[in-house]
Amino acid sequence: MSQTDDRARFLAAYDQDLRTDAETPSALKVTQHGPVRLVTFMKGRGFVTYQDLGDADSQTIKRLVAEAVAYFRAEPDITRVEWKSRGHDHAPGLHEALIENGFTQDDSESIMIGEAQALSTAVPLPDGVTLRQVTDETDVRAMSAMQDEVFGEPVSDEMADALLRRLSLDDGMQLWVAEAEGQIVSAGRLEPVPGTTFAGIWGGATREEWRGRGIYRALTARRAQAALELGKTLIHSDSTEFSRPILERSGLLKVSTTTPYRWVRG
Repeated sequence: MSQTDDRARFLAAYDQDLRTDAETPSALKVTQHGPVRLVTFMKGRGFVTYQDLGDADSQTIKRLVAEAVAYFRAEPDITRVEWKSRGHDHAPGLHEALIENGFTQDDSESIMIGEAQALSTAVPLPDGVTLRQVTDETDVRAMSAMQDEVFGEPVSDEMADALLRRLSLDDGMQLWVAEAEGQIVSAGRLEPVPGTTFAGIWGGATREEWRGRGIYRALTARRAQAALELGKTLIHSDSTEFSRPILERSGLLKVSTTTPYRWVRG
């Protein structure tokens, strides 16, 4: 099968299986409003997604965006909202409607999908580097702090708290780290998607001084092996331009793009 055929197959599976409850496993509340799903997460975070917008025209989309903002404005605990758009959607006027309603456009990411089997090949680690799965609170907080630092964000408890809550749900999520000299140097999580053949790999981050040594590829391979052990045969991820080339070398294909738009309560 050609890469073109694979891309079409993967994208169809993505739209069918990953644009439903699979996107929001830790949601506190999900409200269906026409084709869109209005989602409430912990810590005042709102989220908008959908399987597709059907044949909605620009006026319908403009109305949906305004109604979504009104919905979240009426929820006093919500301080910020992400609208997750996809490059292959039919969504006339969406960008303009989001900007008009106070959203700002963030950087686009690549939607990457591939066979878990292809990713699970052995990747040699540099001397002194080891991989392990973490579950203890101390390890989870150290992992989250490292990711905040790598992504250039202030170290906060928010992501660590969310990960610890997910672990308490025992929904299959796994956290993996690479360590060297007693320090976490790379990390990422695996999220098996219930009722599908998919598992997601997320949060991949490697300290700058440890990049280019195959550590992230090894971490990706180990998570793919873990996915296979859970019966998942497809891997998906939204990737920045830092991780996309690594995932392509590991065997994933870019099937589309996703662009988040962000609204912050004024």
